[in-house]
Amino acid sequence: MANPGVILAEAAYRDIRGAHFEVAVLPWGATEPHNLHLPYGTDILETSQIAAASAAMAAEGGARVTVLPIIPFGVNTGQMDLPLTINMNPSTQLAILGDVASSIDAHGVPKLVILNGHGGNDFKQMIREIQGKHRAYLCTLDWFRSVSRSRFFEEPGDHADEMETSLMMHLAPRLVLPLEESGHGSVKVHRIRAFREGWAWAPRPWTKVSADTGAGDPRKATAEKGSAYFAAVTRLIADFLIELSAADANDLYV
Repeated sequence: MANPGVILAEAAYRDIRGAHFEVAVLPWGATEPHNLHLPYGTDILETSQIAAASAAMAAEGGARVTVLPIIPFGVNTGQMDLPLTINMNPSTQLAILGDVASSIDAHGVPKLVILNGHGGNDFKQMIREIQGKHRAYLCTLDWFRSVSRSRFFEEPGDHADEMETSLMMHLAPRLVLPLEESGHGSVKVHRIRAFREGWAWAPRPWTKVSADTGAGDPRKATAEKGSAYFAAVTRLIADFLIELSAADANDLYV
């Protein structure tokens, strides 16, 4: 391995015991239906591979980075009437994040990045609550917000849509069912204007919004679009990890 320890789960103690890492990446996904054609582990597969590819590129660029094993469960309180959706409440996530941060502190890694791959997860307030209890610099990013979708995809959406379907066609094509078997990803809009316009918010009860669990039409998806998008996202995140690795966490403002 050119950069031992980049993927912690694949590293041996021989490679880790003398290593120093500036950044630990904690991928965080979810387990839930993704329309009729994508697997329940879509968020896990996407986020794991984005983390691994981004960190490998960052390590080649000089970053001292390691990727921790992914947390496979996310906040899915609005999807619990869908079979075998696994919900992890925000309070549970807070406890897990605190334990991981404490472990990172104990091993002298000064920065922890939560790489989020699920729209129902929101770590900002958790970081605000626990930041002062840990030495590590804590931050979070949503990979699906990092690159403008309009550069690659025609159809809007935010769940099992053209973007996610294209990405899965590239990353795990054997797990993607034929698009003829997918739902159309049509979603109902809120009756109240403030929610439609986005300046008021409430969680979506998913089965009241979507008949197939999708949000966005996947039928224009291609593996080629997914490959191009994956390359853009991982390159951008790799550059971020390089910059973060080199930065002094106590001197970040000019």
